[in-house]
Amino acid sequence: MEGIQHRMMNVNGITMHVAEKGQGPVILFLHGFPELWYTWRHQILALSSLGYHPVAPDLRGYGDTEAPTCITSYTCLHIVGDLIALIDSLGVEQVFLVAHDWGAIIGWYLCMFRADRVKAFVCLSVPFMPRKPKMKPVESMRLFFGEDYYICRFQEPGKIEAEIAHVGTSEVLKKVLSSREPGPPSLPKDNAFGIKPDTPVTLPSWFSEEDLSYYANKFNQNGFTGGLNYYRALDLNWGLTAPWTNVQVKVPVKFIVGDLDSVYTTPGIKEYVQSGGFKRDVPLLDEVVVMEGVGHFINQERAEEINSLIYDFIKKF
Repeated sequence: MEGIQHRMMNVNGITMHVAEKGQGPVILFLHGFPELWYTWRHQILALSSLGYHPVAPDLRGYGDTEAPTCITSYTCLHIVGDLIALIDSLGVEQVFLVAHDWGAIIGWYLCMFRADRVKAFVCLSVPFMPRKPKMKPVESMRLFFGEDYYICRFQEPGKIEAEIAHVGTSEVLKKVLSSREPGPPSLPKDNAFGIKPDTPVTLPSWFSEEDLSYYANKFNQNGFTGGLNYYRALDLNWGLTAPWTNVQVKVPVKFIVGDLDSVYTTPGIKEYVQSGGFKRDVPLLDEVVVMEGVGHFINQERAEEINSLIYDFIKKF
């Protein structure tokens, strides 16, 4: 894609695939689930043309990056360890950080553990989630949202992978990417993804058949288990991050979300973002941008606007 370069790097004991372009200050882009470095294709092209060096890895367990088999290899300490090793390999002290979905969660951990390596953070979709010391996250999700809540359904190894295989990778990716249902997302046991053979899913205008083919080929080659293991390590992360209970994240942040995002429309999230709780936990929160009529995959759906919002923020530093 128009001069995007690819290389394999050894970081933190694994081999990582990285896509990059341009020269200048590094912008580290972190993708979410079920995505790849490719989700940032529009941002890589735009920001490299403005004098930056965008770097978008396939995170551990995704795409062409190595995927350890054990769930215990997917804790926040492992993933942040990969990123610190990547930043070191790039030969820079600090990066601008742009992240979405699970990438955003990892981005918050990176800012929490190693704020010294992040100049500023543009966070898409998932706000900071302060650790709740009294209850493990999966247990609390079951209590609040029920057994069919998507994160609860992801917990049993092999189960959701089998359901995806039964329906087909392309069909599941189409359904997930085109969904605009408000949260909390649920996956009923009789038909997890709500796919009906007589009602084909239409791709959104911002995601082409070529894009779908790229995603589907990578997930067909390497499976979904690596990405799902991030969810399966949630309770492990909760235990490991006990020392950071009540910590503030002290990195300059711009938060961008769509008003139709299933995360933002999950009970409690909008209230936390808008009521001052988010600003209390992230005191250098510069701005919250809520984009109207936009779903979860915001950096692809509104690529040009997101490119401008990223640039307008990072050029201050």
